[in-house]
Amino acid sequence: MPMANQTSTLYPRPLRHLSSYLSGLVQGKLWLKVLIGMFLGLVTGTLLGPSVGLVEPETGTLIGNWLAFPGQLFLATIQMIVIPLVIASVVRGLAASEDLDQLRKLGLRVTGFFVITTAIAASIGLWIGNLINPGRMMSGLAAPAASGENNVPVASMPGVDELPKTLIGLLPGNPLDAMVEGQMLQVVIFSIIIGIALVSMAPEKSRPMLDLLDSLQQICMTVVRWAMRLAPIAVFGLMAQLTTTLGFRAMLGMASYVATVIAGLLVLLGFYMLILKFLAGQSPLRFLKDSRDVLLLAFSTSSSAAVMPLSIRTAEDKLGVRPSVSQFVIPLGATINMNGTALYQAVATIFLAQVYGIDLSMGSMALVVAMAVGASIGSPATPGVGIVILAMVLQTVGIPPSGIALIMGVDRILDMCRTAINVTGDLVTCRLMENWSGKRLPDEPLPKEP
Repeated sequence: MPMANQTSTLYPRPLRHLSSYLSGLVQGKLWLKVLIGMFLGLVTGTLLGPSVGLVEPETGTLIGNWLAFPGQLFLATIQMIVIPLVIASVVRGLAASEDLDQLRKLGLRVTGFFVITTAIAASIGLWIGNLINPGRMMSGLAAPAASGENNVPVASMPGVDELPKTLIGLLPGNPLDAMVEGQMLQVVIFSIIIGIALVSMAPEKSRPMLDLLDSLQQICMTVVRWAMRLAPIAVFGLMAQLTTTLGFRAMLGMASYVATVIAGLLVLLGFYMLILKFLAGQSPLRFLKDSRDVLLLAFSTSSSAAVMPLSIRTAEDKLGVRPSVSQFVIPLGATINMNGTALYQAVATIFLAQVYGIDLSMGSMALVVAMAVGASIGSPATPGVGIVILAMVLQTVGIPPSGIALIMGVDRILDMCRTAINVTGDLVTCRLMENWSGKRLPDEPLPKEP
């Protein structure tokens, strides 16, 4: 048996092949169906909401809650499958590495790159928020934010004296507890330890576990396929519910905030393209063409975890990235690389500070950047998680977390946009790490050119 075939038998990598269904969704214009669902949801929510008043407010809220049921089912299904998918992908990605030395270098480079770019993304958000000042024209709308319904539980930053305990807490004493509680960073650390152990073992000893994880990945993708069928209906219901609650007139007033976030995301996209051009030596236009399908799917689903298989296939087949790099970087990036979300949190913090008339000092802004970096590590790669993280950031700098009620109505649109940028960051990192990780093994075939 040739060495390449033997390697592929011992370390099967079928995740990229599971992406055919997801790619078919893009060809079937899933993103267009999602946009149509969003528009119809806005129209339906407007007709049922306080702006038009066709029905009583209580009746409109009741109808909106039922319309949102498919959307809540979609979110719950994606969230349910994230942890097993991340575990299987991270462990198998590490097991595909050539050796421990390469793994150590790649891990340090990837983590450092993610932390630095997340800090830059949050800084871009603060800069563009202060430049455009989206909250000045909405200062009179601070009162509705006092409602307690949308308060989200928050956490505070640990002090210096608690830092050792916090660092030890990153190691899951009980991995099952970490999975049950959704502690994604602990889950990733546990998966990394298992993956390193598999690399250190003889191939014949590690093969049964890899086969089991292969089956787990395919189970996860089957569930993802079921969830994808709900995506357009889910977006329709969620947008209808939010518009019914908030009212279309108030949402029109949020246009400056939406434009500010989107402008910031475009600046971040330009930053990624510069990295790609000058550090990875690849044409940005070629990159955007090659990754178009996965970016459209990320926009449609608002979940970087759901598109992981297509991201891996795109990185390997079209960007020329080795499986040992792509299957490590992309699952890790789906967990800790939330640059679009970090930028959104910074803009939202500036916006709500302006709405409430709170002046943020340079120290507070630096704290926002630090919080955005820290909070993005370990946050689930699922739709809507940015709102939960934002509540923690707001609490830290003294802005009432109840202000989230103002931006809930447009969060779905921005969630789709920032997820596409998050996935872009994962793919750019893959391409960059491929350049930095050394020579390809002689027995590992080059990916075919598209």
